[in-house]
Parts: sequence; C-alpha cells; structure tokens
Amino acid sequence: MPLDSKIQHWLEQAAAGEAGAPMDMARLRADTDAGLRQQHGPLARVARVEVFQLRARDGHPLRVIGYWPEACAARDAAQPALVFAHGGGWCLGSAEVYDNPCRALAQATGCVVLSVDYRLAPEHRYPVPLHDVYDALCWAFENAQALGLDPKRLGVAGDSAGGNLAAAACLLARDLAGPAIAHQLLIYPALSHQMDSASYQAYGDGYYLTRELMRFCFDTYLAAAEEGGSPYVSPLLATSLAGLPSATILTAEFDPLRSEAEDYAARLNAAGVKATLRQLDGMVHGCIHMLGLTPAAGALFDIAGGQLRKALGLSG
Repeated sequence: MPLDSKIQHWLEQAAAGEAGAPMDMARLRADTDAGLRQQHGPLARVARVEVFQLRARDGHPLRVIGYWPEACAARDAAQPALVFAHGGGWCLGSAEVYDNPCRALAQATGCVVLSVDYRLAPEHRYPVPLHDVYDALCWAFENAQALGLDPKRLGVAGDSAGGNLAAAACLLARDLAGPAIAHQLLIYPALSHQMDSASYQAYGDGYYLTRELMRFCFDTYLAAAEEGGSPYVSPLLATSLAGLPSATILTAEFDPLRSEAEDYAARLNAAGVKATLRQLDGMVHGCIHMLGLTPAAGALFDIAGGQLRKALGLSG
C-alpha cells in the first residue's frame, strides 16, 4: 500500500522546515512533546483518570496515571488492565504527552490503562527505565484488588521504546519468576540495537524515524555499547523466547523497525508462544499520535482493541 497521502504531505513539510543546529535535551524534549500534541485528534473520553504515586526499587517516586474506560462502568467484576510504557527513544516523551493515546487505547481495548511515567536517559540510563516499568508492573499485580483489577487479566503494552520496555519486562518477569502477565501488546517496538535489518535499509531515512535518530537514542539510553547485546535491551537477541506471554505485535508499513518486529513475532511462534502480527498499512513510526493528522491512524486502535478483547476474553 502507498504511504498515506496526509502523512506524506506532513513529512514533506517537516523536511522543508528542518533546522540544522542540534538542541539541548530540555529543548528537544519540549519541542518533541509540542510536535506530538499537534498531531493528536480530539480528546478521547474515558470514565475517569487517577494518578498514583509509588516508589521504585531505589526509593525514587514514580507516577502512574490510570485511565478507566467507559466500559468499566457496565461491569461489576474486576477489570482487565494494561501497564503501558510510552515511546520516545528512552530519552523523550512523557506520560503527559501520551494522555490522549492512552485514553484512546483504554476505550478501544476496554482495559484500564496504567501509564508509567518512568525516568528518562541520559539522566537515568539502562536499566533504570526498564526497572521503573517492571516495578510499576509488580505494583499493579500486588495492588490489583485495591485497584479493582483482575490479576489474571493484567497485560503490558508500549510503543516504540515503550514496546521495547514492555517486551523486556516480560522477559524479566519470566526470568525472575515474577508476575504472570496475561498478554503483551507491542506497537512498532524497538527490539534490536543492531539496526541492520531490511526495513532499516528501505526506510531508515525519510520516513520520520531515521537510523540516525535510533542510533542517538541507543547511545543516550546505554552507558556502554556492549549493553546492547543484553536481551533486556535487545529482546530479539534473547537465547530463548519460550515461556513468554502471548503477544499482539503491530508494525507500521514504512518504519525502519518493521523487520525486527516481524522477526520477533516469528521467533515467538516458533517458541510455542502465540503471537499475532498485524501491519498498519500506509503508516509510519509514531502513528499512535496521528489521529489528528489522518483518520487512517485509527486502525492502530481498532486492531489493538479487537486483539486485546479477544486475548483477555472481553465482549464487544
């Protein structure tokens, strides 16, 4: 399928307006958040939003923002939930800028979405962001009853670098005999530091996410290049994927990360883990933010909603 025409026009405008001078991290974060917000559509409705404060393993305060979909009001039973890690290359993004995508995800899936405001690199390099997400996951399981959640239907989700953290959290939970995760939703996840796949060759420049930007993100996230070989940084390089939770993996058609997600889905299935792979036709990386740019970006929520409802036994 060709690149979505509205996205193509946006990419052309962005390329024409590119500035050559590098920015400091604070400015880069502010400009990234502002740019993403401009792409959002109308604010998605949810039944309620609640902010929780917990402690990470090192005592650092950690915020989790919970989104209860309207479907929850019609249920008497404990609710299914997703612990969500936002994207941004481990150094950009925030729970605030993901407010609207998390609302839309909650409504689409019928799940409570618990968005983790994990600490960012380079101030907090690997493994701190991963540990923050995993600690929030453990907190959700430990407090499921108080939160009105069903611990047997508690999954993880994330997009881009957040998809990396979600996949790595599943590996940690398996390896540490941690929480029994019901499902993992990985949205165009970063799964290998090697950046040498076929999709990197085809889409590594000119399609929003570039090879150069991914290299910057990995360099910012990792204190040493050799850490990239860890399965908790590059889940695709894990020796075994057996024993992981079932997965829904969404790829964007014009995305340098597409091939590694396809390879991960194939390896999961080969390891006896049910993995459903779906491509978002005509889309580029970051399309979870693009409902205000093109209605076609809504396919992400439609597909995620259908897959999660099926995986977690929800009707509708």
